[in-house]
Amino acid sequence: MSQAAVPLPHPLQRCASRITAAIDEIGGSSPLLLTTEAKQEVLVDLSRSIARLEAVRLSVLAAAGDVADEAAARSAGAWLGVRARLHGLEGRRLQQLAEALAERYAVVGSALLAGDVSRPQAEVIVAALDDLPGEVDRSVRTEAERHLAASAADFGPRDLRVLGRRVLDVVAPEVAEEHERRALGREEQRAQRRMRLTTRLLGGGLTRVVADLPTLHADLLLTQLHAFASPRRDHLDGAGSGGARRDPDTGERIPASQLLAQAFCSLLERLPTGVVPDHGGGAATLVVTIDHDKLAEDLGVARLSTGHAISVGEARRLACTAGILPMVLGGASHPLDVCRKRRFHTPAMRRALAVRDRECRALGCDIPAAWCEAHHAIPWAEARGPTSVEDGLLLCSFHHHRAHDKRYDLRRMTNGDVRFARRR
Repeated sequence: MSQAAVPLPHPLQRCASRITAAIDEIGGSSPLLLTTEAKQEVLVDLSRSIARLEAVRLSVLAAAGDVADEAAARSAGAWLGVRARLHGLEGRRLQQLAEALAERYAVVGSALLAGDVSRPQAEVIVAALDDLPGEVDRSVRTEAERHLAASAADFGPRDLRVLGRRVLDVVAPEVAEEHERRALGREEQRAQRRMRLTTRLLGGGLTRVVADLPTLHADLLLTQLHAFASPRRDHLDGAGSGGARRDPDTGERIPASQLLAQAFCSLLERLPTGVVPDHGGGAATLVVTIDHDKLAEDLGVARLSTGHAISVGEARRLACTAGILPMVLGGASHPLDVCRKRRFHTPAMRRALAVRDRECRALGCDIPAAWCEAHHAIPWAEARGPTSVEDGLLLCSFHHHRAHDKRYDLRRMTNGDVRFARRR
């Protein structure tokens, strides 16, 4: 009686078994025993093998529609995501890449199988090829695929993404410009639909602002912020060498993110109200309300028209800048003074101050006039000081805050500079 033949394992099954067995053989071997050269060799070889193994997995996944049917899953990638405990969208990404390599991009698939392209590189290349306009013929697409696959030997995913956007410049320059024009148009329209700005009150005097902006406007914003944040601030670190900026009170380094936040606040304070559309029947102006006696005695708090509170010192400083309208109240909370006809220094006065002062007048500070604010030597918020060139002086945002900080004394020197001293 003949015995039934046992089916031989498929080569892919044998491959998976051998890989598992090879890893099991490692046992407790410690990589610490490897020489530096050996570690380098093992890391490169393993990375290459991982890419090749990824190509094998993707080829199986592309042919695993029956697996999805068997489990009533949306796709084999969705099934694998559950069975292999992958991150939520990882199974979908694997499925999309597997189908792209099997159906459209055999050159990239072969490069991945050979270990010449990593999976992240393959994903970038596929995305770039999929983004080519529909009118590009197959021969041009194939040439673009070969070019990007070959470029993977020298460039990582980030650089490949840039090359992918310009691949037609290399393989078909005659259609590249028109493609770029259309691609940018689609990108800009998509950005307009998806841009968002949200705020959330955090407490402790902070509000979180999160914005998804079109790249153009993000670049405009960052250009302005870097203009405020980039001048040398030697007085912050005391080194006079343009090194890391440090908080003068704590001596700790100020993070770049905090410097940009400070620059953003300075930008908002200096935004002319005349360029902002009217809101609610009048100019979009923030009103600060404060009791006259509290203003004079530096007591209590000031209230914004939004309902939030700020310190009297901050209100006093803001009285020197545009975009803020101080409303001083008498004993019965009746308005005594709502701004003045000329509370801010005019553009002509600003130019005169820039010519005269050239930079921040705080002793030892060299922030140029273009980044400075006009300060009233006789505080407007306290004594309705005159708005004139004679009464004004230029201070950078940092020193303007100190000028209205009651912890510091400000003394005008004979040459026009001002010296700050911490009160004891």
